[in-house]
Amino acid sequence: MTKLSVNINKVATIRNARGGSIPNLIQVAKDCQLFGSQGITVHPRPDERHIKYQDVIDLSSVVNTEFNIEGYPSKDFIDLVMKVKPAQVTLVPDPPDSLTSNAGWDVIKNEFFLREVITELNSNGMRTSIFIETDLKQIDSAPKTNADRIELYTESYAITYLKDRKKAIAPFIESAKLANSLGLGINAGHDLNLDNLKYFSANMPGLLEVSIGHALISDALYFGLQNTIKLYLKQLENLPHPL
Repeated sequence: MTKLSVNINKVATIRNARGGSIPNLIQVAKDCQLFGSQGITVHPRPDERHIKYQDVIDLSSVVNTEFNIEGYPSKDFIDLVMKVKPAQVTLVPDPPDSLTSNAGWDVIKNEFFLREVITELNSNGMRTSIFIETDLKQIDSAPKTNADRIELYTESYAITYLKDRKKAIAPFIESAKLANSLGLGINAGHDLNLDNLKYFSANMPGLLEVSIGHALISDALYFGLQNTIKLYLKQLENLPHPL
């Protein structure tokens, strides 16, 4: 079964709108795990507009599933993950002022930089993943960075799914097949939701993990957090789903 990692950035966004500790980010992380989430994801940004660096440190003592920290590998970010040493570090190419992750790495162009960073992280016991698009040339170059996994950027899937789901999934299946052949683990995330997740997970060979935040936290406003996590886990049962 594909693992579900809940991205709790949006919980921090709501908290920061008023200051204080409501909603309580630490309690939400505990509850997500209690309700069945197999991981917690955070993406601290330099301006700390949602997840603060101190949040990451505080969460490290309560995440007992898999802690996944996403971010651009700046010095401050590397210092943070070296202190916390999460189960997984997902490297994204976001500039500091980016609203959200909106592009994958140019692995070919950044091969040396990524390999240098990833080698340091791996040598300190952290699994590494790089955020990447369905460009087969880029995926083919990913092993040169020493990354353990790739995280496929799924916004294009989510958009095209509404018009033609077979067309939407096709490049992701090809990417997954290539990644599998190269010995790369496969994660995925961005704009996956209750409408499109089941089809995606059922047709993706070797999908290990999905990281979902915005849609899941939004759904929790209607269904409650516990019910929402159960609904997402249900979509990941990977029952046969014909193309």
